[in-house]
Amino acid sequence: MVIIAYNDAQILDVACPSGALEIANGHGAVPPYAIELATVTGRGVRSSSGIALTGARRLASVTGQIDTMLVVGGHGTRAAMADDGLLTQVRRLARRSRRIASVCTGAFVLAAAGLLDGRRATTHWAYGDLLAAHFPAVTVDLAPLFVQDGNVYTSAGVTSALDLTLALVEADHGPTVAREVARELVTYLQRPADQAQISMFLAPPPPGDRLVRDLLAHIAAHPGDDLSPAALAARAQVSPRHLTRLFVTHAGTTPARAVRAARTEAAAHLVRGSELSLAAVARRCGFGSAEVLRQAFLDHYGVTGDRVRRMADMPEALDRPTTQTVEHGGSAGDRH
Repeated sequence: MVIIAYNDAQILDVACPSGALEIANGHGAVPPYAIELATVTGRGVRSSSGIALTGARRLASVTGQIDTMLVVGGHGTRAAMADDGLLTQVRRLARRSRRIASVCTGAFVLAAAGLLDGRRATTHWAYGDLLAAHFPAVTVDLAPLFVQDGNVYTSAGVTSALDLTLALVEADHGPTVAREVARELVTYLQRPADQAQISMFLAPPPPGDRLVRDLLAHIAAHPGDDLSPAALAARAQVSPRHLTRLFVTHAGTTPARAVRAARTEAAAHLVRGSELSLAAVARRCGFGSAEVLRQAFLDHYGVTGDRVRRMADMPEALDRPTTQTVEHGGSAGDRH
């Protein structure tokens, strides 16, 4: 893993992926990740918080195949976009990388290097319009926490780097290692890429059955879709009765209850994080009306929608629902 930084980079954009990958190594990531910080000069850089990031490698000295190249964001992004030497090295290393990724406004650097042309990408919500205006060849989607388009991954603001990194760890080493990383970080389990705000709690382990796991991810990512038992069964190519048996066995709940829980959580985060009316939130999250949504909030959290909105400054309060919820140099064998 080569993490590319520059002056005035956001320190969390470096720390989140590198810290998560270090922990993955401690939980059985084989081959382990070899994490290197690289800069144009090979000298350390100053983060936007004033803390120096040292131990960097010169970008031009990075040779051979790279597993993942990740470009960070931060206040120094504008200068980085104009640094021809940096962009030349980003393009060169991209050709050697199995995966290319960015955190937050690092997407601007990838775009300036031409690596996002014709691709779907995301960035911090506050800079999406700017990314779209500067790079019309990029399809900017601000809804997800992170976007994968081919082998290119872009993530939203700062701590979404954890969601992206957990997804990479799961792809490389499976869900058990990813879950152990999340537990050690005392953070949420990886949230689905296409869902911006759903909380995935650490308490229950991910379902062992791949069909159920994939359907739960689909439910979380598309709360407004037709998620009836019949539609889910058709998607899974099983009968509705067999689908219910699978959910009860592997998720401890029925498909209908899993859908209601995921929709309620999605609605709660939309209410907390937007100015949408309850009726608009209800439509977006698959509820028939604002009244149905209000009842779901009462059943799930024991509070009304208006109370959920007033709890925006107390996010931990929504992590205690009243009903059960479903829910980033080494040896030759290391991953670079």
